[in-house]
Amino acid sequence: MSPERRGVTDALGRAADTALDRSVALGFSRIGPAVRRRLSAWPADPPAGALAGQHAAVTGATSGLGLATALGLLRLGATVHLVVRSTDKAERVRAELLDRVPGGVVQVHRCDVADLDDVRRLGARLVAEIPRLDVLVHNAGALPATRTESPQGHELTMALHVLGPVLMTDLLLPLMAGRGARVVLVTSGGMYAQRLRDDDPEYRAGEYSGTTAYARSKRAQVELLPVLQDRWRAAGVEVYATHPGWVDTPGLAESLPTFSRLVGPFLRDADAGAETTVWLAAQEPPLPGGGLWHDRRERPTHVRPGTRADPAAVRRMGDWVAGQVGAAD
Repeated sequence: MSPERRGVTDALGRAADTALDRSVALGFSRIGPAVRRRLSAWPADPPAGALAGQHAAVTGATSGLGLATALGLLRLGATVHLVVRSTDKAERVRAELLDRVPGGVVQVHRCDVADLDDVRRLGARLVAEIPRLDVLVHNAGALPATRTESPQGHELTMALHVLGPVLMTDLLLPLMAGRGARVVLVTSGGMYAQRLRDDDPEYRAGEYSGTTAYARSKRAQVELLPVLQDRWRAAGVEVYATHPGWVDTPGLAESLPTFSRLVGPFLRDADAGAETTVWLAAQEPPLPGGGLWHDRRERPTHVRPGTRADPAAVRRMGDWVAGQVGAAD
């Protein structure tokens, strides 16, 4: 194919990809990756052994997206660290992973990411026990039915999706510094419906909705990307957010049963949902951080009028997070 024709084909592919994204239902469903993989602009898969010799940690790794992410990283040769609340369940998952990837190396570490004291204990253990960390995937998540607080008194979704991941990354910087490490926050397309609530980060005002709290905390993850990129820049860390689309996971069926039932035939499987996280983690050299990714392409962070935060609000939110977890070293 001539360069001119290749350019036209790639441009048409990007236009089709954008149309899928804007449609939401088509782009977020299983249709999205099925179509995108056939477009000429679809990036290549990571080569076999792309993560050989590297260490990768995944939170919330015992089911759904976390398990699929751990499996994908293990298949690329990484030593995988499962960061979990239940070690009994994680040991069963570890055995399953090793059965599927003979010769792989999987370690289990207990931590409740919403408990900042527990995160500090994990950080101290990992810095003492493992030689390096090249990939850190913050996947642990929850959608509570009622307002719930962490042991430190923080609203649960904010503690689990924002405060715990930021603190954990801060503590693990000694293992990541100078390695071109990649940090991935697994967010949600639901955040597109919410604006940043720097005025009420812990959802103390108004009637509580778990779905809204979840989406607000995911919006905070995305808005804070440039703040976090600056926070960890000196260590050479690149930070990304990925949204997996609509994925058939145990968490979705439990938290949003009606949605899960209505769109069930169109949901992606967990492997398809985790695919871009694994792909980003394996890019060499790492792609520039600070952006939101979906199906191997950086995506807009806002699609609805009124959800865009002004820079001052983002700074206030960043300052609030830093105040809760402490300044990065």
